[in-house]
Amino acid sequence: METNKLHFKGRDLLSLHDFTPGEVMAIIELAGEFKEKQKRKVPHPYLQGKALGMIFQKSSTRTRVSFEVAMYQLGGYPIFLNANDLQLGRGETIADTARALSRYLDGIMIRTYAQADVEELARHATIPVINGLTDLLHPCQILADLQTIMERKGTLAGLKLAYVGDGNNVCHSLLYGCAKVGMDISVASPDGYQPDREVISLASRDALLTGSKVEILTDPVEAVSGADVLVTDVWASMGQETEQARRSRVFSPYQVNEKLTAYARPDFIFLHCLPAHRGEEVTAEVIDGPHSAVWDEAENRLHAQKAVLALLL
Repeated sequence: METNKLHFKGRDLLSLHDFTPGEVMAIIELAGEFKEKQKRKVPHPYLQGKALGMIFQKSSTRTRVSFEVAMYQLGGYPIFLNANDLQLGRGETIADTARALSRYLDGIMIRTYAQADVEELARHATIPVINGLTDLLHPCQILADLQTIMERKGTLAGLKLAYVGDGNNVCHSLLYGCAKVGMDISVASPDGYQPDREVISLASRDALLTGSKVEILTDPVEAVSGADVLVTDVWASMGQETEQARRSRVFSPYQVNEKLTAYARPDFIFLHCLPAHRGEEVTAEVIDGPHSAVWDEAENRLHAQKAVLALLL
């Protein structure tokens, strides 16, 4: 592992916006190194003797398994902490939880609702805090997405990514991630469901530094035209199930199907953070078709998060 850890050691990963373009690329490159080591069965126990606490206030398949396996393969010890098992569930403050866990652990990963809670945890913890997902951001997912695009396309800068659907946490982190690596990003969302204005503003500033372009549109055809990468997500995220029927009506023109993908470049790749609802945000023909890279993308959660853990802890 040649990447200079001094730039990363002890830092938090709350948002990709907090990292420089060079640092984002360093994480992606290290993720690739770890993936190759695993394929060649080369041991890489860089976190031997270290422990990661994993707080889950939102359930997960990929986040839990990938972080647990990542720590195991790095020689460390993952500890699953269901929110109901913690004193947080009985009224202990986030600050006190952070102080106590900092005395036992080498890092904390948290998957929860409010971004403010993750930021408060980080303020009071003396160990790195990693954002495993909030309602606002999903940075670890986008590191895996960028790694997947790099593998398939050989580059990131100068490509165009189109995101079609809800302006949610995945969309927000894609805005930051694309801007940091010099990728153009076009987001198509219906009125009332577009990305957060502050995120758009910050990502647009990042894009100025890397020469990329940020577009926020309502027309999915315009967004997808000429795209190298297409991304979508579920129409109703966790906690929005009661809005499912209304969202299905609003988002039906934003389905990623063969008619829409015809506007992308002939060699486009399709990404989805999963779980996917075939027949809703994406058709089976697309997600199970030759352009889909969703299973490489899912696998790369392991390698990207391994890079984050090795650098921060």
